[in-house]
Amino acid sequence: MTRYILRRVALSLVTLFLIVTIVFLINNVFPSDVGRRLAGPFQSQEVVDQINEELGTNDPLPEQYGRLVKGVVTFDWGESYAQNKPVSDVIGGAFWKSIKLALYALVLTIPISIFAGIVAARRHGSTIDRSIVTLGLASSSIPEFVSSVILQALIGVKLGWFKVVANPPKDASLLTQLNYLTLPAFALVIVYFGYIARMTRAGVVRALDADYTRTATMKGLSPWQVLRRHVLRNGLQPTVSVVGVQVGYVLGSLVAIEKVFNYPGLGLTIANAAAKDPPVLVAGVLLVATVYMLATLAADLILAWMNPRARMKVTA
Repeated sequence: MTRYILRRVALSLVTLFLIVTIVFLINNVFPSDVGRRLAGPFQSQEVVDQINEELGTNDPLPEQYGRLVKGVVTFDWGESYAQNKPVSDVIGGAFWKSIKLALYALVLTIPISIFAGIVAARRHGSTIDRSIVTLGLASSSIPEFVSSVILQALIGVKLGWFKVVANPPKDASLLTQLNYLTLPAFALVIVYFGYIARMTRAGVVRALDADYTRTATMKGLSPWQVLRRHVLRNGLQPTVSVVGVQVGYVLGSLVAIEKVFNYPGLGLTIANAAAKDPPVLVAGVLLVATVYMLATLAADLILAWMNPRARMKVTA
């Protein structure tokens, strides 16, 4: 297990290095005049050149790449070009806002999806099974911004159950914050419910048809004991992989939802920085990539604990 963990951590670090390189190439190698974007189209070229000199955007590419790598290692992202303050201050609060929304959505999505997938598998071929599968397919095909607008109009405006904006006041209580975050969290639940539920259903159906399940049943174990001791440990392995991937997807796909609900999270910050704030853009993208990498790493470690054969394949 130790060797498996070390190999996965090493692979994750290599992946992060490749992401840093790709982000640098997209941001620095392709034609882009940061000074012109900051100064505007009508400013003189002398002013533009002075801005580029002060920001270091006209330095040799190896020097700029070295600064980026150093910033990744030391967590020093430099100054925001547009806001003239440390990048960490710009994305720090936005990151925690997005984390709160993503965690709330996952806390709602994962139990509901797994329960629905187990119910569908236990009723394989029935009307309940087909209804859950159809609902999952339908919900997964709805874009986030569409479900967000529908939830705002029906639940927020017409029924008045929850707030139509997601930015709670400062020092708001936990219940107040949940009131503001519920609609955007439901929008994420609609999108990711179907995928997790269908993967759970497929894994549990396969486990229910396995020889070890029939053997446990023949030994006289109750259906609940068979499900808890044998079916779930094997049938939920695909679900663990999916959830690990979805954690990264949830954090990276909040741009549309944050825009609709006027929520100043990381996705909206990255989108606003794409125009003329490369340090914030780079730091935000790398932060999302790091969270995605850690989530998939955690999922792989859980899978290795659930199924020793998974780590034997890597260490062989």
